[in-house]
Amino acid sequence: MPIIEPSEEHRRLMRRAFAEAKAGFEEGGLPIGSILVEGGEVVGAGHNRRVQDGDPIAHGEMDCLRRAGRRRHYKTTTLYTTLSPCMMCAGTILQFGIPRVVVGEDRNFDGNITFLSERGVEVALLQDPDCIELMGRFIREHPEIWNEDIAEDG
Repeated sequence: MPIIEPSEEHRRLMRRAFAEAKAGFEEGGLPIGSILVEGGEVVGAGHNRRVQDGDPIAHGEMDCLRRAGRRRHYKTTTLYTTLSPCMMCAGTILQFGIPRVVVGEDRNFDGNITFLSERGVEVALLQDPDCIELMGRFIREHPEIWNEDIAEDG
């Protein structure tokens, strides 16, 4: 399983993804942010926009990839996401051949880290305290929106 040790660079870039998560939270949406990085540069950034846009598939990773625009390939990119990816986003990571994913946390939602790593994606898990706290706060304050996002009756 290609689970890799997080680096200081991973932690530094996660701050940018976390800024996206905070922006989503401040807009009244789910606090899940994502950035796409190539060669140390951010080439796309986004956050969950399901509530804001009324779009059921506007997850943070999807918004990020949409904003990054068309690419010939993703072989040299790393996707950062503040929360462990759901199955839809994990499938997109595999479909596009994104080789590395850095995850802010999986305590509030365990997501699909194992699914990705078993299929050859390198995954670094940070357990970032800010990511954990903000998502936990949102779940406590808006359980109905959270349950809708993860397709549970709750």
